[in-house]
Amino acid sequence: MHRSSETIGVIAAALAKAQAELVNPEKTLTATISSPFPREQAKTFRYASLANGLDIIRKNLGAHEIATIQTTAIDQEAGLINLTTLLAHASGEWISSIWPVCTVSETATPHRMGAALTYARRYALFALVGLAGEDDLDAPEPPVTNTDRVHSKSSQWLPEGKQKQNKIIHKPLELSRDSSAQLRDQLLAELKDIVGEDALAIWAHRRMKDKNTLNTDDAGIVDTACRKLLQTYQVVEQENCSSQRHNENIVESTQASPSSSSVTPRTKTVRQRSKAHLAFVAAQPCLICRRTPCDAHHVRFAQPKALGRKVSDEYTVPLCRQHHDELHRHGNEASWWTNVNIDPLLNARDFWANSPIHPKTPQNTESVNEIR
Repeated sequence: MHRSSETIGVIAAALAKAQAELVNPEKTLTATISSPFPREQAKTFRYASLANGLDIIRKNLGAHEIATIQTTAIDQEAGLINLTTLLAHASGEWISSIWPVCTVSETATPHRMGAALTYARRYALFALVGLAGEDDLDAPEPPVTNTDRVHSKSSQWLPEGKQKQNKIIHKPLELSRDSSAQLRDQLLAELKDIVGEDALAIWAHRRMKDKNTLNTDDAGIVDTACRKLLQTYQVVEQENCSSQRHNENIVESTQASPSSSSVTPRTKTVRQRSKAHLAFVAAQPCLICRRTPCDAHHVRFAQPKALGRKVSDEYTVPLCRQHHDELHRHGNEASWWTNVNIDPLLNARDFWANSPIHPKTPQNTESVNEIR
């Protein structure tokens, strides 16, 4: 969110002169973003530290009588810790931006909150003064040459610890032995409550940073537990698919007759799509707190899973961003709806029946009353 004084003519002129002299800080650090999915490779990018950026910004902006101030505040209503970055000129004019850092619950883990605050300070300050402090992750990857392929294959056969390190990876600090054991037990307890591959993927994406702070032995125990859980889901899914195909073959062979010339097609789950209905649902108040604006959330257990496809748009309900994120962090969606004592499918059918995409007829009105 952007804010400023009533007039910004003087500070804008001073900032324009300062930006003509500003140069992007040197990207001396390298970070790696690990993917929770086994088929996706980790992404690596270079970035400049907050200290290097502050040295450049203070020197150039100070010469034009512009000061930088960064403060934090707690938004009790939203449950967030916000960072305010302010550019103040000697004339009294100012420009500021507000950046959400993390939830208030993160104050229980100061090291995580401090890491989030450092990143937020760097992003907010660089954006406000017009600096680029990191590589563009959306840029296309460079083509892989034959030399790169040979090097990557040969490095796989080197003994552990002897592989060539061409890049410096920015890793989080390792926890002490007691703290690592405590976090390990907490992660293993969370894994016992996870149901389904999707919930496991969401959990891995949310807790990967914490898992990387464990020592080597504890991290290996958590990795092994994740692999066993994933293999269990894959075996169950294969057995279900085999059983379903077997049952379908029995039904087809029973119903088929030599004199029949027609073939009965297999039924397929219909997944309806309507941008107008999604906009209608998003305009409704949140089912939990009645706040707006909202997201149109697809109730994932309303239809059978399909690779890379969401359920039909008719199974959507409005959730504010806070409760939408809370649902995905919980992992088990059916359990989350049970805890808040709300039937999402009943509400979804109600919204679908009252959607503006359907013409208002007496028949539709009667069906809505029956659902209610």
